[in-house]
Amino acid sequence: MTTMISPHDELTIGELAARSGVAPSALRYYESLGMIRSLRTAAGHRRYQRGVIRRVAFIVFAQRIGLSLDEIREELGKLSPQCAPTKADWNRLTGNWKRRIDQSIAEMQVLRDSLNDCIGCGCLTLERCRLANPQDKAAKNGAGPRYWLGDKSPVK
Repeated sequence: MTTMISPHDELTIGELAARSGVAPSALRYYESLGMIRSLRTAAGHRRYQRGVIRRVAFIVFAQRIGLSLDEIREELGKLSPQCAPTKADWNRLTGNWKRRIDQSIAEMQVLRDSLNDCIGCGCLTLERCRLANPQDKAAKNGAGPRYWLGDKSPVK
């Protein structure tokens, strides 16, 4: 069950930016994508309900783990834009993120461990690449940094 927000508990865009750590330009962009909503004063100034802080935090966190803005918008679309999301709402939305975070961690560990090794890019300019990927043998597996993408280097 979501909790209704008092219409008198509103923030200016500057206050929301200061509280969320997100630039006003980004907040306007999120609004243009329909990820957050503002009310307008008679003078046309934006006012945000306090619950928008949670939505912005969700956007920032989701971006940090690698979700695209389209994916984030889709997830936020599952919530009522007029209610502050509850803990149950967040648990439901973030349920599949653990797998994605684990994948990112594994990729970062491979990247860290491969910093001094050939990544199978085919550059053939470094002395090490001539040893680890002679005649660009990694190219038979496809484009890109093949060993970083998961292919096994024949030389290790």
